[in-house]
Amino acid sequence: MAQRVIERPGADEYAPYYGTYVSLVPDGDILALLSEQMEDTLALFGGLSEAQAASRYAPDKWSIKEVCGHIIDAERIFAYRALRFARGDQQPLAGFEQEGYIRNASFDSCSMKDLSEELDFVRRSTISLFKNLDGAAWYRRGVASEAEVSVRALAYIIAGHERHHVGVIRTRYI
Repeated sequence: MAQRVIERPGADEYAPYYGTYVSLVPDGDILALLSEQMEDTLALFGGLSEAQAASRYAPDKWSIKEVCGHIIDAERIFAYRALRFARGDQQPLAGFEQEGYIRNASFDSCSMKDLSEELDFVRRSTISLFKNLDGAAWYRRGVASEAEVSVRALAYIIAGHERHHVGVIRTRYI
């Protein structure tokens, strides 16, 4: 597919609670941003010791490893939604409860290196999915978590979600 710049989604293309994530994404080529962003995030995670990666800024907060695992889980889910909607699937998709995902994962028993590699693989898969969509697919919509969302909004949500959590790591953990 030919490279194209995908415009920022309109506020009617995602639920209001995703507005925070979308607002964190600068204008420009979303595919290039997803790639560049991953380089920065992997450099951040690669600079952490295992002790730092297991740290929490408060007793009831996730460890950095758990934050990384959450980014991985959420990106997989958002990309799956994008795939379904890009292909014209109109079946409403359920939401997910992030606390349960963390509780039922064992991210703290993983090495930060392994989590970083998994995040890299997931992001490369996401970029490949988006890179190969035709122009019409970007504008298709579906319902997830009881709210309509477009494929292009999901790309921005993925980027903004990661940016949000990396910002929390930089300000509260490091």
